Amino acid sequence: MANRTATILVVDDDPDTRDLLSEVLESEGYKVLSAAGAQEALETGKKEHIDVILSDIRLGPELNGIDVLRAFKSIQPESEVILITAFGSMETAIEAVKAGAFDYLSKPFMIDDVVKRVRRALETRTLVRESRNLMAPPASSAPVSSLVGRSPAMLEVYKKIGMVADSRATVLITGESGTGKELVARAIHANGPRANQRFLAVNCGAFTESLLESELFGHVRGSFTGASMNKCGIFEDANGGTVFLDEVSEMSPALQVKLLRTLEAQEVRPVGSNQPIRIDVRMIAASNRNLAELVAQGKFREDLFYRLRVIEIDLPPLREREEDIPLLVAHFLQRLSAENGRTFTISPEALSALIAYPWPGNVRELLNTLESIAALNRSGVITLQDLPAKLSIARDDGETVNDLFADLPSLEELGQRYLEFVLKVTGNNKSQAADILGVSRNKIYRMALRQPRHSQPLRQSDLQELHLRDKGRPQAEPDDEE
Repeated sequence: MANRTATILVVDDDPDTRDLLSEVLESEGYKVLSAAGAQEALETGKKEHIDVILSDIRLGPELNGIDVLRAFKSIQPESEVILITAFGSMETAIEAVKAGAFDYLSKPFMIDDVVKRVRRALETRTLVRESRNLMAPPASSAPVSSLVGRSPAMLEVYKKIGMVADSRATVLITGESGTGKELVARAIHANGPRANQRFLAVNCGAFTESLLESELFGHVRGSFTGASMNKCGIFEDANGGTVFLDEVSEMSPALQVKLLRTLEAQEVRPVGSNQPIRIDVRMIAASNRNLAELVAQGKFREDLFYRLRVIEIDLPPLREREEDIPLLVAHFLQRLSAENGRTFTISPEALSALIAYPWPGNVRELLNTLESIAALNRSGVITLQDLPAKLSIARDDGETVNDLFADLPSLEELGQRYLEFVLKVTGNNKSQAADILGVSRNKIYRMALRQPRHSQPLRQSDLQELHLRDKGRPQAEPDDEE
């Protein structure tokens, strides 16, 4: 189908967003229809043949974008659906993918990116039609995970989890230590057909070769000194469920051979036994080392590497998704509040310091730091004084919060400087800056329009970005003018 004959349905309860997307897609040569809500979209779908639906998730109190997705998969199963949200999360991303969404975008988005994804959806739709492979979307299931983040990188992780959860394929999860690889493995297990079966995890770097062999494959009585009884290995114990091998790169060459045999034959042979045992397990492996480089160095078997990396999910380090740090901090403080029986909050200055720090230990280091601070905190409010010395707010240019006071500025000037500093820390994310400063987003714009000493004038693209980012978010009460 030529692009100029394709029909796109834009569904959004915000007229400005709806008109903007419609105008852009019409300029690409598509026929564009629009709907202000889910019910109107479904009525349009009953009368018009739709190729791609581009829908916001939050449409109203009764029906939402997921409902639109499911309805179109029923009335027009060949249509591709792209969902857009200002509230990106793992739960909604997995629900969308498992319900049959072609793609899932988080606001703010680039218009060019939307056009590319619509074009890709049309190409996929044509291939599906040609192959006559119209598979029914899998049923949705309740997700279980502690993964937190709405950054584009994390949304890609969530989408992959949703796509591979129902598969039997082996998954290799890569990423630095502390990024949450086991959480991803648990999310895959919890959202798949084996969710009611066992999930067993082993850190391959925590055992000697002989102990790891016994732990994985089991042993029979008398097979070695100290083997006083038969032991069931993890593969056999997890039969029907999922086995997660963390730090699989630390396996010895001999165990790599045995693991490869287990994956290919779906059977294990306990240490000291000649009788194989049939198993049915989903294998997920993880490593913080580059396995491809280890293969090139002859330190890891190439055949096992490809057998493990049927599907690869790469977790980004925390320093590459700074916008997720406020969400993680809120999530961890909520957990710590429940565990300690008292409420913890954090000051804007302290949160800025957490955002500025590069976190070489990633999410695990952030959690450990907050646990340590909470244990020593008595007021319930975490301030700059509560943070360890490593978290002094130093950016690449060497500027710190203390620099704001260098020339004893007026209160108004100090406010402007601090706004500029917070915008720098948050990568010019005005919604996040508003949350840190505890003011409305409108006030952030009023302050920015005053053009403080080092900032650039506010651009029209900034206004469009804020609108697309914050559409659908509950608005704070307007602040009083000074």
